Amino acid sequence: MEKTFKILAILLILVWSQAIPCIGQSEPPEKPNILVIMPDDLGWHDVGYQGSSIKTPNIDKLAQSGLILDQHYVMPTCTPTRVSLLTGRYASRYGVTGPDYGEVIDRGDPTLASLLSRSGYFTAIAGKWHLGSPPHTPLKYGLDSSYGYFDGQIDPYTHNYKMKTKLTSRKSWHRNDEYLDEEGHATDLITDEAIRIIEKDREQPFFLFVAYSVPHFPLDEPEKWTSNYEDVQMSPSRKWFAASVTHMDDGIGQIMEALERTGQRKNTLILFASDNGGQHSWHSDTEYRGRYADKPHRVLGNNFPLRGWKGDLYEGGIRVPAVVNWPRVFEPGVVEVPLHIADWLPTFLALADGSEHVTNRALDGKNIWPALTGEAEGYSDRTLYWKTGGEYAVRQGDWKLIVQRNDQAKELYNLADDFRETTDLSDEEPEKVNQMLNLLGTLKK
Repeated sequence: MEKTFKILAILLILVWSQAIPCIGQSEPPEKPNILVIMPDDLGWHDVGYQGSSIKTPNIDKLAQSGLILDQHYVMPTCTPTRVSLLTGRYASRYGVTGPDYGEVIDRGDPTLASLLSRSGYFTAIAGKWHLGSPPHTPLKYGLDSSYGYFDGQIDPYTHNYKMKTKLTSRKSWHRNDEYLDEEGHATDLITDEAIRIIEKDREQPFFLFVAYSVPHFPLDEPEKWTSNYEDVQMSPSRKWFAASVTHMDDGIGQIMEALERTGQRKNTLILFASDNGGQHSWHSDTEYRGRYADKPHRVLGNNFPLRGWKGDLYEGGIRVPAVVNWPRVFEPGVVEVPLHIADWLPTFLALADGSEHVTNRALDGKNIWPALTGEAEGYSDRTLYWKTGGEYAVRQGDWKLIVQRNDQAKELYNLADDFRETTDLSDEEPEKVNQMLNLLGTLKK
Protein backbone atom coordinates (compact mmCIF):
# COMPACT_ATOMS: atom_id res chain seq x y z
CA MET A 1 0.00 0.00 0.00
CA GLU A 2 2.79 2.44 0.94
CA LYS A 3 4.56 1.68 -2.35
CA THR A 4 1.32 2.41 -4.27
CA PHE A 5 0.95 5.80 -2.57
CA LYS A 6 4.55 6.66 -3.44
CA ILE A 7 3.97 5.84 -7.11
CA LEU A 8 0.77 7.92 -7.17
CA ALA A 9 2.59 10.84 -5.51
CA ILE A 10 5.36 10.74 -8.13
CA LEU A 11 2.79 10.66 -10.94
CA LEU A 12 0.92 13.65 -9.49
CA ILE A 13 4.15 15.65 -9.21
CA LEU A 14 5.02 14.88 -12.83
CA VAL A 15 1.56 15.95 -14.05
CA TRP A 16 1.63 19.11 -11.91
CA SER A 17 5.09 20.08 -13.20
CA GLN A 18 3.87 19.76 -16.78
CA ALA A 19 0.83 21.94 -16.09
CA ILE A 20 2.76 24.84 -14.58
CA PRO A 21 5.13 26.87 -16.78
CA CYS A 22 8.79 26.50 -15.96
CA ILE A 23 10.40 29.57 -14.49
CA GLY A 24 12.81 31.11 -16.95
CA GLN A 25 11.77 28.71 -19.69
CA SER A 26 12.99 29.26 -23.24
CA GLU A 27 9.57 28.42 -24.69
CA PRO A 28 6.71 30.66 -23.51
CA PRO A 29 3.49 29.13 -22.10
CA GLU A 30 -0.07 29.81 -23.27
CA LYS A 31 -1.11 33.19 -24.63
CA PRO A 32 -0.82 35.70 -21.80
CA ASN A 33 -2.71 38.88 -21.14
CA ILE A 34 -0.34 41.72 -22.04
CA LEU A 35 -0.32 44.87 -19.92
CA VAL A 36 1.95 47.77 -20.89
CA ILE A 37 2.25 50.56 -18.32
CA MET A 38 3.97 53.69 -19.60
CA PRO A 39 4.54 56.78 -17.44
CA ASP A 40 5.28 60.06 -19.22
CA ASP A 41 8.75 61.61 -18.71
CA LEU A 42 9.81 59.37 -15.83
CA GLY A 43 13.58 59.64 -15.40
CA TRP A 44 16.19 57.02 -14.52
CA HIS A 45 16.41 58.13 -10.88
CA ASP A 46 12.66 58.72 -10.37
CA VAL A 47 11.68 55.29 -9.00
CA GLY A 48 12.46 53.71 -5.66
CA TYR A 49 14.19 50.61 -6.99
CA GLN A 50 16.75 52.89 -8.68
CA GLY A 51 17.59 54.56 -5.36
CA SER A 52 15.22 57.51 -5.60
CA SER A 53 13.63 59.12 -2.55
CA ILE A 54 10.31 59.06 -4.46
CA LYS A 55 7.98 56.48 -2.93
CA THR A 56 7.04 53.81 -5.47
CA PRO A 57 6.32 50.63 -3.48
CA ASN A 58 4.21 48.98 -6.19
CA ILE A 59 6.66 49.62 -9.01
CA ASP A 60 9.44 48.43 -6.70
CA LYS A 61 7.52 45.21 -6.06
CA LEU A 62 7.26 44.59 -9.80
CA ALA A 63 11.02 45.12 -10.08
CA GLN A 64 11.88 42.93 -7.10
CA SER A 65 9.75 40.03 -8.36
CA GLY A 66 10.49 40.47 -12.07
CA LEU A 67 13.24 41.34 -14.50
CA ILE A 68 14.86 44.78 -14.34
CA LEU A 69 15.80 45.84 -17.86
CA ASP A 70 19.03 47.70 -17.25
CA GLN A 71 19.58 48.89 -20.82
CA HIS A 72 16.07 49.47 -22.13
CA TYR A 73 16.16 52.09 -24.86
CA VAL A 74 13.40 54.28 -26.22
CA MET A 75 13.24 57.42 -28.34
CA PRO A 76 13.97 60.74 -26.55
CA THR A 77 10.39 62.06 -26.87
CA CYS A 78 6.87 60.71 -26.58
CA THR A 79 5.41 60.23 -30.07
CA PRO A 80 8.45 58.44 -31.55
CA THR A 81 8.57 55.96 -28.66
CA ARG A 82 4.89 55.17 -29.07
CA VAL A 83 5.32 54.73 -32.83
CA SER A 84 8.11 52.21 -32.23
CA LEU A 85 6.06 50.33 -29.62
CA LEU A 86 3.03 50.01 -31.90
CA THR A 87 4.85 49.31 -35.18
CA GLY A 88 8.08 47.53 -34.21
CA ARG A 89 9.94 50.05 -36.38
CA TYR A 90 12.04 53.14 -35.87
CA ALA A 91 9.73 56.15 -35.86
CA SER A 92 11.87 57.98 -38.42
CA ARG A 93 10.66 55.47 -41.02
CA TYR A 94 7.40 57.41 -40.76
CA GLY A 95 9.18 60.77 -40.79
CA VAL A 96 8.52 61.12 -37.06
CA THR A 97 11.49 62.61 -35.19
CA GLY A 98 9.70 64.36 -32.31
CA PRO A 99 6.25 65.07 -30.88
CA ASP A 100 3.85 64.91 -33.83
CA TYR A 101 0.21 65.40 -34.81
CA GLY A 102 -2.03 64.79 -37.80
CA GLU A 103 -1.54 61.37 -39.42
CA VAL A 104 1.45 59.88 -37.62
CA ILE A 105 1.27 56.19 -38.57
CA ASP A 106 0.20 55.53 -42.14
CA ARG A 107 -3.44 54.49 -42.11
CA GLY A 108 -3.71 50.80 -42.90
CA ASP A 109 -0.26 49.87 -41.62
CA PRO A 110 -0.40 46.99 -39.15
CA THR A 111 0.04 47.92 -35.49
CA LEU A 112 0.65 45.90 -32.36
CA ALA A 113 -3.05 46.29 -31.55
CA SER A 114 -4.34 45.22 -34.97
CA LEU A 115 -1.94 42.27 -35.11
CA LEU A 116 -2.89 41.06 -31.64
CA SER A 117 -6.55 41.39 -32.62
CA ARG A 118 -5.86 38.96 -35.46
CA SER A 119 -4.47 36.59 -32.84
CA GLY A 120 -7.68 36.71 -30.83
CA TYR A 121 -6.91 39.50 -28.36
CA PHE A 122 -9.18 42.21 -27.04
CA THR A 123 -7.17 45.43 -27.34
CA ALA A 124 -7.55 48.66 -25.35
CA ILE A 125 -5.80 51.88 -24.45
CA ALA A 126 -6.35 53.94 -21.30
CA GLY A 127 -4.53 57.27 -21.27
CA LYS A 128 -2.26 59.11 -23.69
CA TRP A 129 -2.53 58.43 -27.42
CA HIS A 130 -0.35 61.11 -29.11
CA LEU A 131 -0.17 59.04 -32.28
CA GLY A 132 -2.41 61.24 -34.36
CA SER A 133 -4.92 64.03 -34.03
CA PRO A 134 -8.59 63.44 -34.90
CA PRO A 135 -9.56 61.82 -37.21
CA HIS A 136 -6.40 59.70 -36.78
CA THR A 137 -7.60 58.17 -33.53
CA PRO A 138 -7.03 54.86 -31.67
CA LEU A 139 -9.96 52.80 -32.94
CA LYS A 140 -8.70 53.28 -36.50
CA TYR A 141 -5.43 51.55 -35.62
CA GLY A 142 -6.69 48.22 -34.32
CA LEU A 143 -7.81 49.06 -30.79
CA ASP A 144 -11.21 47.77 -29.68
CA SER A 145 -11.56 50.28 -26.84
CA SER A 146 -10.07 53.72 -26.32
CA TYR A 147 -10.21 56.14 -23.42
CA GLY A 148 -8.07 59.05 -22.32
CA TYR A 149 -6.66 61.90 -24.36
CA PHE A 150 -5.54 62.35 -27.94
CA ASP A 151 -2.78 64.93 -27.62
CA GLY A 152 0.64 65.48 -26.10
CA GLN A 153 -0.28 66.61 -22.62
CA ILE A 154 -3.35 67.80 -20.77
CA ASP A 155 -4.20 69.65 -17.60
CA PRO A 156 -4.85 66.86 -15.04
CA TYR A 157 -8.21 68.37 -13.98
CA THR A 158 -9.62 70.24 -17.00
CA HIS A 159 -8.30 67.53 -19.36
CA ASN A 160 -7.67 70.23 -21.96
CA TYR A 161 -4.63 70.39 -24.22
CA LYS A 162 -2.23 73.31 -23.78
CA MET A 163 -3.44 75.25 -26.83
CA LYS A 164 -5.47 75.13 -30.00
CA THR A 165 -3.49 74.66 -33.22
CA LYS A 166 -4.22 73.81 -36.86
CA LEU A 167 -4.04 70.10 -35.97
CA THR A 168 -5.27 70.06 -32.38
CA SER A 169 -8.23 71.27 -30.37
CA ARG A 170 -8.09 72.25 -26.71
CA LYS A 171 -10.51 69.40 -26.12
CA SER A 172 -8.72 66.09 -25.93
CA TRP A 173 -10.45 63.77 -23.43
CA HIS A 174 -12.51 61.03 -25.05
CA ARG A 175 -14.07 57.60 -24.86
CA ASN A 176 -13.95 55.40 -27.96
CA ASP A 177 -12.68 58.35 -30.02
CA GLU A 178 -15.64 60.59 -29.11
CA TYR A 179 -14.99 63.73 -27.05
CA LEU A 180 -16.08 63.40 -23.45
CA ASP A 181 -16.52 65.86 -20.57
CA GLU A 182 -15.64 64.20 -17.29
CA GLU A 183 -14.56 65.30 -13.82
CA GLY A 184 -11.64 63.91 -11.88
CA HIS A 185 -7.87 63.75 -11.82
CA ALA A 186 -6.44 62.16 -14.97
CA THR A 187 -4.36 59.65 -12.98
CA ASP A 188 -7.43 58.34 -11.15
CA LEU A 189 -9.56 58.21 -14.30
CA ILE A 190 -6.90 56.30 -16.25
CA THR A 191 -6.49 53.83 -13.37
CA ASP A 192 -10.26 53.34 -13.10
CA GLU A 193 -10.52 52.63 -16.82
CA ALA A 194 -7.71 50.08 -16.67
CA ILE A 195 -9.49 48.30 -13.82
CA ARG A 196 -12.77 48.35 -15.77
CA ILE A 197 -11.07 46.65 -18.72
CA ILE A 198 -9.45 44.03 -16.47
CA GLU A 199 -12.66 43.23 -14.60
CA LYS A 200 -14.75 42.85 -17.76
CA ASP A 201 -15.73 39.20 -18.16
CA ARG A 202 -14.45 37.93 -21.52
CA GLU A 203 -13.03 34.74 -22.97
CA GLN A 204 -10.29 36.50 -24.95
CA PRO A 205 -6.90 37.42 -23.59
CA PHE A 206 -6.38 41.18 -23.49
CA PHE A 207 -3.76 43.69 -24.56
CA LEU A 208 -4.05 46.81 -22.42
CA PHE A 209 -1.89 49.90 -22.90
CA VAL A 210 -2.05 52.07 -19.78
CA ALA A 211 -0.38 55.36 -20.72
CA TYR A 212 -0.32 57.67 -17.71
CA SER A 213 -0.11 61.45 -18.11
CA VAL A 214 2.30 61.92 -15.20
CA PRO A 215 4.91 62.96 -14.30
CA HIS A 216 4.79 65.15 -17.43
CA PHE A 217 3.97 68.80 -16.74
CA PRO A 218 1.67 70.52 -15.83
CA LEU A 219 1.54 69.03 -12.35
CA ASP A 220 -1.35 69.55 -9.94
CA GLU A 221 -1.65 66.94 -7.22
CA PRO A 222 -4.10 66.57 -4.31
CA GLU A 223 -2.87 67.11 -0.75
CA LYS A 224 -3.19 63.35 -0.19
CA TRP A 225 -0.10 62.91 -2.36
CA THR A 226 1.85 66.14 -1.80
CA SER A 227 1.75 65.53 1.97
CA ASN A 228 4.15 62.62 1.46
CA TYR A 229 6.89 65.12 0.69
CA GLU A 230 6.14 68.05 3.01
CA ASP A 231 9.21 67.42 5.14
CA VAL A 232 11.53 66.33 2.34
CA GLN A 233 14.25 68.70 1.15
CA MET A 234 13.21 69.25 -2.48
CA SER A 235 12.38 72.10 -4.81
CA PRO A 236 8.60 72.79 -4.69
CA SER A 237 8.14 71.57 -8.27
CA ARG A 238 10.18 68.45 -7.54
CA LYS A 239 7.74 67.73 -4.72
CA TRP A 240 4.84 68.03 -7.18
CA PHE A 241 6.71 65.67 -9.49
CA ALA A 242 7.33 63.17 -6.69
CA ALA A 243 3.70 63.36 -5.57
CA SER A 244 2.49 62.65 -9.10
CA VAL A 245 4.72 59.57 -9.34
CA THR A 246 3.54 58.23 -5.97
CA HIS A 247 -0.06 58.89 -7.06
CA MET A 248 0.55 56.88 -10.24
CA ASP A 249 2.26 54.14 -8.25
CA ASP A 250 -0.85 53.81 -6.10
CA GLY A 251 -2.90 53.41 -9.30
CA ILE A 252 -0.54 50.67 -10.46
CA GLY A 253 -1.10 48.95 -7.13
CA GLN A 254 -4.86 49.09 -7.69
CA ILE A 255 -4.38 47.55 -11.14
CA MET A 256 -2.32 44.71 -9.63
CA GLU A 257 -5.07 44.11 -7.08
CA ALA A 258 -7.65 43.93 -9.88
CA LEU A 259 -5.57 41.30 -11.67
CA GLU A 260 -5.31 39.28 -8.44
CA ARG A 261 -9.00 39.70 -7.66
CA THR A 262 -10.04 38.42 -11.07
CA GLY A 263 -7.58 35.53 -11.06
CA GLN A 264 -5.60 36.89 -14.01
CA ARG A 265 -2.34 37.93 -12.38
CA LYS A 266 -0.48 34.68 -13.03
CA ASN A 267 -1.15 34.80 -16.74
CA THR A 268 -0.51 38.51 -17.28
CA LEU A 269 2.80 39.72 -18.63
CA ILE A 270 3.44 43.27 -17.42
CA LEU A 271 5.85 45.67 -19.08
CA PHE A 272 6.58 48.90 -17.20
CA ALA A 273 8.70 51.41 -19.14
CA SER A 274 8.99 55.18 -19.35
CA ASP A 275 8.52 56.77 -22.78
CA ASN A 276 11.71 58.85 -22.51
CA GLY A 277 14.08 60.34 -19.96
CA GLY A 278 13.09 62.93 -17.41
CA GLN A 279 12.62 66.58 -18.36
CA HIS A 280 14.67 69.28 -16.65
CA SER A 281 12.06 72.04 -16.17
CA TRP A 282 9.07 73.87 -17.65
CA HIS A 283 7.27 77.18 -17.36
CA SER A 284 4.70 79.01 -19.47
CA ASP A 285 2.65 82.14 -18.95
CA THR A 286 0.16 81.30 -21.70
CA GLU A 287 -0.25 77.54 -22.12
CA TYR A 288 -3.24 75.92 -20.41
CA ARG A 289 -4.91 79.35 -20.47
CA GLY A 290 -2.23 80.66 -18.11
CA ARG A 291 -3.27 78.39 -15.22
CA TYR A 292 0.38 77.70 -14.37
CA ALA A 293 1.86 81.15 -14.95
CA ASP A 294 2.56 81.54 -11.22
CA LYS A 295 3.59 77.92 -10.75
CA PRO A 296 6.97 77.47 -12.48
CA HIS A 297 8.16 73.89 -12.72
CA ARG A 298 11.85 74.71 -12.18
CA VAL A 299 12.91 71.17 -11.23
CA LEU A 300 11.23 68.06 -12.63
CA GLY A 301 12.90 64.74 -13.47
CA ASN A 302 16.18 63.19 -12.37
CA ASN A 303 18.23 61.04 -14.73
CA PHE A 304 21.25 60.63 -12.41
CA PRO A 305 23.79 59.20 -13.02
CA LEU A 306 23.08 59.34 -16.75
CA ARG A 307 23.91 62.37 -18.85
CA GLY A 308 21.26 64.44 -20.59
CA TRP A 309 17.53 65.04 -20.55
CA LYS A 310 14.38 64.34 -22.50
CA GLY A 311 15.02 65.23 -26.13
CA ASP A 312 18.75 64.33 -25.96
CA LEU A 313 20.42 61.30 -27.49
CA TYR A 314 22.67 60.99 -24.47
CA GLU A 315 21.75 58.06 -22.22
CA GLY A 316 19.63 60.24 -19.93
CA GLY A 317 17.22 60.93 -22.78
CA ILE A 318 16.86 57.40 -24.18
CA ARG A 319 17.74 54.85 -21.46
CA VAL A 320 14.81 54.54 -19.09
CA PRO A 321 13.59 52.60 -16.05
CA ALA A 322 11.91 49.44 -17.28
CA VAL A 323 10.71 46.17 -15.77
CA VAL A 324 9.02 43.08 -17.19
CA ASN A 325 7.11 40.85 -14.80
CA TRP A 326 5.31 37.55 -15.30
CA PRO A 327 4.76 35.33 -12.24
CA ARG A 328 6.04 31.74 -12.51
CA VAL A 329 7.71 32.53 -15.82
CA PHE A 330 10.47 35.05 -15.03
CA GLU A 331 12.78 34.64 -12.09
CA PRO A 332 13.78 37.90 -10.37
CA GLY A 333 16.90 39.26 -11.97
CA VAL A 334 18.49 41.85 -14.24
CA VAL A 335 18.74 41.79 -18.03
CA GLU A 336 21.88 43.71 -18.93
CA VAL A 337 21.90 43.50 -22.73
CA PRO A 338 20.60 46.41 -24.87
CA LEU A 339 16.89 46.20 -25.67
CA HIS A 340 14.69 48.61 -27.63
CA ILE A 341 11.03 49.60 -27.35
CA ALA A 342 10.55 48.34 -30.93
CA ASP A 343 11.45 44.83 -29.73
CA TRP A 344 8.16 44.38 -27.94
CA LEU A 345 5.98 44.04 -31.05
CA PRO A 346 7.75 40.91 -32.37
CA THR A 347 8.15 39.58 -28.83
CA PHE A 348 4.48 39.98 -27.93
CA LEU A 349 3.41 38.53 -31.26
CA ALA A 350 5.55 35.46 -30.65
CA LEU A 351 3.82 34.96 -27.30
CA ALA A 352 0.44 35.40 -29.01
CA ASP A 353 1.20 32.93 -31.82
CA GLY A 354 1.00 35.82 -34.26
CA SER A 355 4.51 35.98 -35.72
CA GLU A 356 3.27 34.85 -39.13
CA HIS A 357 1.41 38.16 -39.45
CA VAL A 358 4.72 40.05 -39.81
CA THR A 359 6.75 37.49 -41.75
CA ASN A 360 7.10 39.84 -44.71
CA ARG A 361 7.23 43.04 -42.66
CA ALA A 362 10.53 44.93 -42.31
CA LEU A 363 10.84 45.33 -38.55
CA ASP A 364 13.61 47.05 -36.63
CA GLY A 365 12.73 45.32 -33.37
CA LYS A 366 13.56 41.69 -32.71
CA ASN A 367 12.02 38.96 -30.61
CA ILE A 368 13.83 39.31 -27.28
CA TRP A 369 12.27 36.29 -25.56
CA PRO A 370 15.65 34.48 -25.54
CA ALA A 371 17.29 37.49 -23.89
CA LEU A 372 14.57 37.58 -21.24
CA THR A 373 15.04 33.90 -20.47
CA GLY A 374 18.82 33.99 -20.12
CA GLU A 375 20.03 33.40 -23.67
CA ALA A 376 21.79 36.73 -24.22
CA GLU A 377 24.01 35.61 -27.09
CA GLY A 378 23.57 37.84 -30.13
CA TYR A 379 22.09 40.77 -28.20
CA SER A 380 25.15 42.41 -26.65
CA ASP A 381 26.62 43.40 -30.04
CA ARG A 382 23.38 44.48 -31.69
CA THR A 383 22.98 47.75 -33.55
CA LEU A 384 20.50 50.47 -32.51
CA TYR A 385 19.66 53.70 -34.35
CA TRP A 386 18.12 57.06 -33.44
CA LYS A 387 17.15 60.11 -35.45
CA THR A 388 15.73 63.35 -34.07
CA GLY A 389 15.27 66.80 -35.53
CA GLY A 390 18.79 67.76 -34.54
CA GLU A 391 20.85 64.60 -34.13
CA TYR A 392 21.62 61.07 -35.23
CA ALA A 393 22.95 58.33 -32.98
CA VAL A 394 24.01 54.76 -33.53
CA ARG A 395 25.06 52.16 -31.01
CA GLN A 396 26.87 48.94 -31.89
CA GLY A 397 28.05 46.78 -29.04
CA ASP A 398 29.59 49.09 -26.45
CA TRP A 399 30.27 51.92 -28.89
CA LYS A 400 27.95 54.87 -29.43
CA LEU A 401 28.30 57.70 -31.94
CA ILE A 402 26.27 60.93 -31.83
CA VAL A 403 26.28 63.22 -34.87
CA GLN A 404 24.80 66.71 -35.03
CA ARG A 405 22.71 67.16 -38.15
CA ASN A 406 23.54 70.85 -38.64
CA ASP A 407 27.35 70.92 -38.45
CA GLN A 408 28.17 67.16 -38.44
CA ALA A 409 29.97 67.48 -35.09
CA LYS A 410 30.69 64.01 -33.71
CA GLU A 411 30.96 62.45 -30.26
CA LEU A 412 32.10 58.89 -29.60
CA TYR A 413 31.66 57.00 -26.33
CA ASN A 414 32.47 53.54 -25.05
CA LEU A 415 29.50 52.80 -22.82
CA ALA A 416 31.11 49.79 -21.14
CA ASP A 417 33.82 52.04 -19.71
CA ASP A 418 31.91 55.33 -19.63
CA PHE A 419 28.15 54.94 -19.34
CA ARG A 420 27.94 58.54 -18.08
CA GLU A 421 29.36 59.72 -21.42
CA THR A 422 31.95 62.01 -19.89
CA THR A 423 34.86 61.32 -22.27
CA ASP A 424 34.48 61.95 -26.00
CA LEU A 425 36.83 59.53 -27.81
CA SER A 426 36.22 60.80 -31.35
CA ASP A 427 39.72 62.32 -31.65
CA GLU A 428 41.45 59.29 -30.15
CA GLU A 429 39.54 56.69 -32.20
CA PRO A 430 39.27 58.01 -35.79
CA GLU A 431 38.98 54.51 -37.27
CA LYS A 432 36.11 53.65 -34.97
CA VAL A 433 34.41 56.95 -35.86
CA ASN A 434 34.67 56.13 -39.58
CA GLN A 435 33.36 52.62 -38.99
CA MET A 436 30.40 53.98 -37.06
CA LEU A 437 29.77 56.67 -39.69
CA ASN A 438 29.62 54.00 -42.39
CA LEU A 439 27.18 52.04 -40.27
CA LEU A 440 25.10 55.18 -39.70
CA GLY A 441 25.03 55.85 -43.44
CA THR A 442 23.76 52.34 -44.11
CA LEU A 443 21.02 52.73 -41.49
CA LYS A 444 19.96 56.15 -42.82
CA LYS A 445 19.31 54.58 -46.23
